[in-house]
Amino acid sequence: MKQWLGWLVAGLIWCTQTVAAEAAPQGTLVIIGGALRADNAVVWQRIVQLSGGAGARIAVLPTAAGNPERSGRNIASYLNRYGAAAFVVPVAPSLKQRDYRVDAEDVQLAQSIREAGGVYFAGGDQSKITRALVRPDGSRTAVLQAIWELYQRGGVIAGTSAGAAIMSSTMYGDTRSVIDTLTSGVYDGKELEAGLGFIGQDVFVDQHLLARGRFARMLPAMLKKGYKLGLGIDENTALVVHAQRAVEVIGYQGALLLDLRQAAVDTATPQFNLSNARISYYDRGDRFELPDGRYTPSPDKIDGKLDPLHPANRQPVYSADILGHNAVLIMMERLIDNVQTQAIGIATAAPGEPHPELGYEFKFSRDAQSVGYESASSEAYTVLRLRLDVRPLQISQPWYR
Repeated sequence: MKQWLGWLVAGLIWCTQTVAAEAAPQGTLVIIGGALRADNAVVWQRIVQLSGGAGARIAVLPTAAGNPERSGRNIASYLNRYGAAAFVVPVAPSLKQRDYRVDAEDVQLAQSIREAGGVYFAGGDQSKITRALVRPDGSRTAVLQAIWELYQRGGVIAGTSAGAAIMSSTMYGDTRSVIDTLTSGVYDGKELEAGLGFIGQDVFVDQHLLARGRFARMLPAMLKKGYKLGLGIDENTALVVHAQRAVEVIGYQGALLLDLRQAAVDTATPQFNLSNARISYYDRGDRFELPDGRYTPSPDKIDGKLDPLHPANRQPVYSADILGHNAVLIMMERLIDNVQTQAIGIATAAPGEPHPELGYEFKFSRDAQSVGYESASSEAYTVLRLRLDVRPLQISQPWYR
């Protein structure tokens, strides 16, 4: 009888937590694409301001870090430099002489988070975050429940790199290279793991996007799990996602929005392929709405809408390494203000990678849905709704042989 009652109580708690998770949170997410510099005042100050302003209590979770002591101490000092009263929550698998499973259930630690204005997840290995904060049965630890309560009542959840990956309900875990991910596929329990789902069930999130060419690896994950929208944030950059799902881009560069709502896959082709996806690049200072994509330009782009009848460029747009640093952004910017209506990017395996005989063509097309904006003060663009098609290529002789 006691055992039955224990199961009943546990089930009621789990149901209560699930309902709470599904209720629309009133808080804000600050999703950072990784490599956040200490001098990026715009991002640090926004976290502090959203958490309550000067003196805001912000809980720092170095859970993902390989050296949690150092990571937690540094992040707290950065936040405090910008006016916060940050403190470290010592829940991390890599902390020596501590049991993270015990710490994750600590009532006092949970209460300190519940009373804070914000939470900051450090970078590192995102699998450590879910391992530490989610019980084996899938329910929330005391610390994770406190984080959700903070978020639901209007607090801030910020995270960089690994701390960004956990924002969606699915995240990359044990990853391979981007091209190997395309050629070999993605599988639950291997490449894909459950995230914490703060942004909801309908948006996939990835990080280090432009710097590491990761936009391409978002596609197989989104198809596998049924996501129609994906956000990819670049390094030293953040997306601020408000309660009503209005999004701001702040920091150094920008973010990509992948839209697969009208996309299709040719199931007769065994290799990865995709047609009629849409890809947009939002620059710093831009604002847009999820899921409809309504766009508000940054102040320097208000009068900068490009005229498709009078493009400035005529040169063909091509990249032999579309997965290279910033390559996809450069291609999108060159195409949106061009008499050319299509651009081609090629991805091939590096030396030693599997399937050197297989490559991919990424075709970007400018059509009636595509819109561009140019900054009045710098060589910066916003590029909306280019069409993206991906098809496999047979590579008979890799260039490096």
